[in-house]
Amino acid sequence: MEYLDFELPIKELEEQYQKACNIGAESDVDVTATCKQIEKKLIETKKGIYKNLTAWQRVQLSRHPNRPYTLDYIKAICGDTFLELHGDRNVKDDKAMIGGLGKIGDQSFMFVGQQKGFNTKTRQYRNFGMANPEGYRKALRLMKSAEKFGVPVVTFVDTPGAYPGLEAEERGQGEAIARNILEMTRLKVPIIVVIIGEGASGGALGIGVGDKVLMLENTWYSVISPESCSSILWRSWEYKEIAADALKLTAKDMKKQKLIDEIVKEPLGGAHTNREETFNTVKESILTAFGEFQNLSPKDLVNKRMDKYSNMGVFKD
Repeated sequence: MEYLDFELPIKELEEQYQKACNIGAESDVDVTATCKQIEKKLIETKKGIYKNLTAWQRVQLSRHPNRPYTLDYIKAICGDTFLELHGDRNVKDDKAMIGGLGKIGDQSFMFVGQQKGFNTKTRQYRNFGMANPEGYRKALRLMKSAEKFGVPVVTFVDTPGAYPGLEAEERGQGEAIARNILEMTRLKVPIIVVIIGEGASGGALGIGVGDKVLMLENTWYSVISPESCSSILWRSWEYKEIAADALKLTAKDMKKQKLIDEIVKEPLGGAHTNREETFNTVKESILTAFGEFQNLSPKDLVNKRMDKYSNMGVFKD
């Protein structure tokens, strides 16, 4: 287990607890009372830390190296029923954007999402979860296929942003994202969006338009990352914590501003501390959300989605 800076008090207590238990196991000394005392303090410390997280600390949790990624969720939710589909039929298969058909129970879904790597080799292979234009075009192709066969769409958002390289711009990165946003607003099947990690800029919006937008508790969703915001405003990354607070990027902030529909509770300590519980919670949230829209006609579904996004934001004459 890897620990973040603010989790160091937890690390110390867990090490003390493990040492005490080992002493009890290796000798005749009764350490039951000591173990219980440390365990109680550990629970209290965890509650104290995780219930008072700052915006920047939630950003750190969303990037935790042990946090589950898109394929982890899909494999846990769908099991062996998932069939990955590849390519945009134009340039190539973008490994940063994955998608395919899978089942939850008897219901088929088209799953689409950004995929990050878990070590140096896979991070390069997945381009750090930053999709090229062909990734967004692949996503749109899959969503259009789902529409053709009346299959609902589930997207998992987890990206530091769309790939900003020269070759991506040459192949129409901005157009690809804009086209996805346009087409998703009028897709004639239910779309459920789940933000499972980082939701940065247009890279997230390219698969982020939905009838129901769910956001895990320790994730963020913003037009820009705190580091980039800090570097623009203060010419330094040192003010990233101030930027994170100012951006109002946490799940609670997003819900308050009515930019998302629901916050999905995570286990104490984050999604990575109890993956099984997280997967089950997300699975139930998807099924509940689908139940709200499955009986709507395509026309009503699109109209409701259009109204939802038209009502976002505040303006003054």
